[in-house]
Amino acid sequence: MTIGKASNFVVYQNELRGGIVETLTQASNYFNQAGGAISLSTISRRGDYAKETFFKNIANVVSRRDTTSVSAATALPLTMDEIISVKLNRKFGPVDQTYDAFAKVAMDMDPGEFSMLLGGMIGKGMQVEMLNSGLRAARAALANQASVLYTVPTSGTLNTAALVSGLSKFGDASNNVVAWVMHSKQFFDLMLHQIGTSANGDIVSGVVVQGANPLTLNRPVIVTDSAALTVAGGSGSGAFTDYYCLGLTAQGIAIENSEQERLVVQEVTGLENLVVRLQGEYAYNAGVKGFKWDIANGGGINPTDTNLGTGSNWDPAKTSFKDFAGVVIKSR
Repeated sequence: MTIGKASNFVVYQNELRGGIVETLTQASNYFNQAGGAISLSTISRRGDYAKETFFKNIANVVSRRDTTSVSAATALPLTMDEIISVKLNRKFGPVDQTYDAFAKVAMDMDPGEFSMLLGGMIGKGMQVEMLNSGLRAARAALANQASVLYTVPTSGTLNTAALVSGLSKFGDASNNVVAWVMHSKQFFDLMLHQIGTSANGDIVSGVVVQGANPLTLNRPVIVTDSAALTVAGGSGSGAFTDYYCLGLTAQGIAIENSEQERLVVQEVTGLENLVVRLQGEYAYNAGVKGFKWDIANGGGINPTDTNLGTGSNWDPAKTSFKDFAGVVIKSR
C-alpha cells in the first residue's frame, strides 16, 4: 500500500502557496461543440453494450418494370442491423494521504475538503480520458475503411489539398462533415503550408499569418494532442509516427455517461498515522456513428485501449459509407 506522507509534500515555512492542484494540460473541453461532432450525454445503460436496431436500405428497391413480361418478380427482403456501443469501466484513486502531511503545510483537511481538493484534478482527468477513448474508437473504425481514408502521398504532411481530397471521400455528402479534429502537429503543418503558398498572390498566407489559424474549408478545427490520433511504427532510424485528422459529422462520436458515479471518502485508522482515502468508479459507453462494436470476434466487454483502437473490432453497420462518422486523413 502506497500512502502519501508529509515527505511527499513541498513544505514552505512562511511563503505563500501558489496553487492547489496541477491538472492535465491536454485540451479536452470539446464535447457538444463544433457542430456537435463529439457528443456527451447521460443515460442509464444496463449491461456491457448499448444496441440500437434499424432497418437496412434495400438495394434496387426501385427498378425497371418490363411491360412485356408476366413472369414472377424477385422478392426483396427487409432486413435489420444494429449500432452497438461498448461500455468502458473506469476508476479514480484510491488516493491515500496522511493528515500529518496536510498539517505540515498548514492545511486543516477534512474528508470533504479532501474530495474538493481532488475534484478538479479528477474531473479534468475524466474529461481527457473520455475524449481520448472516443477519438481512439473513431480513428480505428474510419481508418479501417478504405472508402473514407485518404493518405497524403509520399508520407507527406497535412496540406490544403489533403483536406480537399479527404473531404471528397464523402462525395455529395461532404457537407455533412461539420468539423475537423487533428493533432497540433497537423494543425501547424497546415499553417506552415498555407503561409508558404503563392496561390492568389499573398492572400492566403496573409490571412493565415494575421489570424494565426489555417484555412480549413469553412469548418471549425478541434486541436488536441491526443495519442489516439497517432500511430507509431518502424524501429530505430526507420521509426515513424502517422497522424490522423478526422473529419466528423454531427454526433460522429457519441460518449454516454451510462452508470451513476460512485465516490467514497473515508478515514483510515490502525496505521502509524491517520489517513484519509478517496476512491471512485464510473462507466460510460463509446460509440462511432455507422459502426457496431464487434462483440464476438476480438472486441468483447470492457476493452483495453489497444482493443478499442483496433479497426477490425469496429464493423460497419450501415451499407453506405456516407452514413459513417466521417472521413480520416493520414499524414506524417
